[in-house]
Amino acid sequence: MIKEQPEKKEKKVEYIELIYDLIFVYMIGRNNLILHHITNGFVDGGAFLNYILCTFAVIQMWTMTTYYINVYGQHSVRDHIMMFVNMFLLYFVGESTRSDWQDYHTQYHVAWALILINIALQYMIEYRNRRDEAEHRKRIVRMGTVILGEALLIFGAIAEFRMFETSFLSFVALGASILVTAFTGKENGKNAVDFPHLSERVMLYVVFTFGEMIIAVSSYFGEKVDLNSLYFSAMSFLIVVGLFLSYGVLYDRLIDREMKTNGIGYILTHIFIIFALNNITAALEFMRNDAVDLMAKILFITLSLILYYACFILLHRYIKTNCKPGFGFLLAAVFIGILFTGAMFCMRRQMYINIALTVIFVFALFGLLCFYAKSEEKP
Repeated sequence: MIKEQPEKKEKKVEYIELIYDLIFVYMIGRNNLILHHITNGFVDGGAFLNYILCTFAVIQMWTMTTYYINVYGQHSVRDHIMMFVNMFLLYFVGESTRSDWQDYHTQYHVAWALILINIALQYMIEYRNRRDEAEHRKRIVRMGTVILGEALLIFGAIAEFRMFETSFLSFVALGASILVTAFTGKENGKNAVDFPHLSERVMLYVVFTFGEMIIAVSSYFGEKVDLNSLYFSAMSFLIVVGLFLSYGVLYDRLIDREMKTNGIGYILTHIFIIFALNNITAALEFMRNDAVDLMAKILFITLSLILYYACFILLHRYIKTNCKPGFGFLLAAVFIGILFTGAMFCMRRQMYINIALTVIFVFALFGLLCFYAKSEEKP
């Protein structure tokens, strides 16, 4: 067993980590560009699959780096070099992320694999430095094996694409890595991470993702000011505010940031929260695009919002014990979600009503979260 170290100082988020995160703001915008490939009013199927792959790949690159820094990072020169190397490689990933993604397939995958190898190398060095810590060595072997295995599959995906022009191995590499990490993470123990640091790092990434959403909403504030533009700009702004406030209640008042945990479930769930926020950003842009079919707009924003709030429920194990939402909360949330989904599809041709329904849905769930958060103040 790994000995507990109660006197260990809480890891603080360093400025170098914030600088590292900034490149992911750029990556969010690059990934969303793929979705602007519209065919017959809908996002092209191939483009959407590429979007899913690229979005999850980038988020995973961030999570793997963040997890390593949280568990073994010492804010040393080596840690800084690793992060700067990954930032450099991410530029190649970002410039390869475009509608003609296939033409940059090799560049994208080589940079992706090298980022993973860079992280795996840090685990190898830690393995050498922890000769007398058997449990840490087992943990390092587990994480390093998963990361190197994914890197090898990604290199294999380059050969696959050149021979067959398919990207099956790319999806296998990404999906297998996430699933294996989820199943093996339980072996890491409850003291595996500095949860206050990890939760703060994840929160900051979510905030940066909201930053890209704010940029997207700016298109609603056109040069021509009339009642129509004022209405839609106000509604879109309220949607962003409601989503942000909802996450604020979750992070500030519900998440138990002092709990002992391996952190795997928390960070994996946030992969889907960030993915949902990326989709909502794209959905808000689609609302302004006449080339996108009404049904596509409704589907995209409705499903993205449902995924966002469903992830909140998946985080129940990280909620403070005295304010864990029970069956009543789940029933109320599901009921509101069903009403919202039905109303959106019934009113799919009424954009004035649809955007108002979205605002009502977001603030209804925000109110529900606030109601249950009040129990934190009870003795």
